[in-house]
Amino acid sequence: MPFPIHRLRRLRRTPGLRRLVTETRLHADDLVSPLFVAAEDNVRRPLQALPGVDLLSGRHLTEEARALEAAGVPAVLLFGVPLDSDKDDGATAAWDPRGCIPRAVRDLKRAAPGLVVITDLCLCEYTRNGHCGLLKNGEIDNDLTLEAIRKAAVAQAEAGADIVAPSGMMDGAVRAIRGALDGAGYDGVLTMPYSAKFASALYGPFKEATHSAPAESKHATHQLDVANARQALVEIGQDVEEGADIVIVKPALTSLDIIATARREFDVPVAAYNVSGEYNMILAAAGGDPQARNRLALEALTCIKRAGADLIITYFAREIAAALRTRTVL
Repeated sequence: MPFPIHRLRRLRRTPGLRRLVTETRLHADDLVSPLFVAAEDNVRRPLQALPGVDLLSGRHLTEEARALEAAGVPAVLLFGVPLDSDKDDGATAAWDPRGCIPRAVRDLKRAAPGLVVITDLCLCEYTRNGHCGLLKNGEIDNDLTLEAIRKAAVAQAEAGADIVAPSGMMDGAVRAIRGALDGAGYDGVLTMPYSAKFASALYGPFKEATHSAPAESKHATHQLDVANARQALVEIGQDVEEGADIVIVKPALTSLDIIATARREFDVPVAAYNVSGEYNMILAAAGGDPQARNRLALEALTCIKRAGADLIITYFAREIAAALRTRTVL
C-alpha cells in the first residue's frame, strides 16, 4: 500500500466518516452499576472514598435503581454494608434473610422488576476481621468458607437475585454455589464469579467505603498476583468448567490483556470491573469538569470493550448511559 494511494487520514476527515468506520461501539446495554446498600432504613449518605457515589437503602435505593433503568442501564451489582454490631467471626449476617442484601433485592424486585439484580457474595463485609473467608488457626480456610457462601448464595436467591457473584476467589466456589442453588430449586439463578481477581492496590477506596479492610491483609493468599497472566486464565477455565455463566476480570484497565485472551479462549460472556481506584483516577484527571470526566470515562470504557469485555461494571454507568443517549460525549 504505497503512499500516496492509501492515505488513511481520509477515513478520519469528518465526524460523519469517523462514525461510519467506528469499530467498537459502547452501549448502555453493556453497563452494570455497582450500588452500596446500607443496613439502616432509607439512607442516602455520600461515600467520601468514592466521590459522587452514595450509600443507599429503602426508597433512596429504589429511586436510584429507577433512574439507572430510565438511563438504559440493564443491571445493578449490590454490595452490603452491614452495621459493625451485625458482624461476627462466622459471617452469619451474610445469609440472614433480614440482612441488607436480601432486603435490598426484595425492594428492587418490587420497584424495578425489569432490572437485573446481581449480588456480590464475599464474607469480608460480614466478618469482624474483614477477611474474605473464615479463619482457622489464623489462616483463611477454603472449605470452611465454601460452607458459608453456599448459605449466603441460597439466601440471595431466595430474596430474588438474578445472578450471584462470588468474589472471594475461593477454590471450588462456583461448584459449591451451583450445587447449593440447584439443590434449593434455584437452577435459573446464574453464577458470575470474579474468576480473575488480582490482588490490586486499586481496591482501596472500595474497602474504605464498605468498612471491610482487614487489619492484616491476606488477599495475596487467594487473589491473583498481578504478574501472573497464565494463572488467571487457568482460574477462568476452572470456573467455566464448574458451571460459571459469566466470568469477571478485575481490575479492568490493568487487565486488558487478560480480557482479550479470555474473550478468545472461552465462550461465556466476559465481564470487566472498572474498579474504585480506576474511578477515582479518572475523577482526578477530570479536575471537577463533568464533560472531561465523561470523555475520560468513555475512553476508558470503550478500550475495555475493545479488549473484549461483553459487560462492564462501572461507577460511571448512569452518567455514561445518559451521555451516550444524548451524544453529549462525542
